Amino acid sequence: MVGEPARQILPAREGRALRLAKGQCVRLINTHGTQVVDCWAFMANDPAEFMSMAHSRVGMGRVNPRRGDRLLSNHRRAILSLIEDTSPGVHDTLIAACDRYRYEQLGAKGPHANCTDNLRLALGQFGMVPPATPAPLNLFMNIPIAADGAVRFEPTLAKPGDCVTLQAEQDVILVFSACPQDMVPINGRDMVPRDAHYEILS
Repeated sequence: MVGEPARQILPAREGRALRLAKGQCVRLINTHGTQVVDCWAFMANDPAEFMSMAHSRVGMGRVNPRRGDRLLSNHRRAILSLIEDTSPGVHDTLIAACDRYRYEQLGAKGPHANCTDNLRLALGQFGMVPPATPAPLNLFMNIPIAADGAVRFEPTLAKPGDCVTLQAEQDVILVFSACPQDMVPINGRDMVPRDAHYEILS
């Protein structure tokens, strides 16, 4: 239909970077309902300022972001807002992005796709190098916290077609990574990473 935003694929196990102007929105669709997507945001003119989960938790006053919450940078400025969420609303702000060391510890043999490398490769398309790998906003990731503080890695509660919409509060470079995790069941009990999709809204 004329006027509808173009839907872009976020391939399983891969990352994509996109530029958003202040006020612009992107909708992320959990196409199959089982895929966790790591999300980062960096100031377009200064990658040393980025979305920080530690600062965001203080600003939100909770661990799990809800519709209407603003996510903060490491300079405590609003960088993204969560303005739509049709999923059960279970996301994660605690767990670090997967990397080669995580998969080695889990017993992987040889190279394994990971979100840390996806971030680096995606930002490289804009000539940017992250100062480090910030803790991501793990969209659709289900990490229950028990009364004793223990955490579990459980399958996402999202359903096929569930989506979140993020609004840029600054000019940003946003990165999505369709998490390649296939050794714990965050991407469904079958542990198979799948494609997701996104739409940049006007």
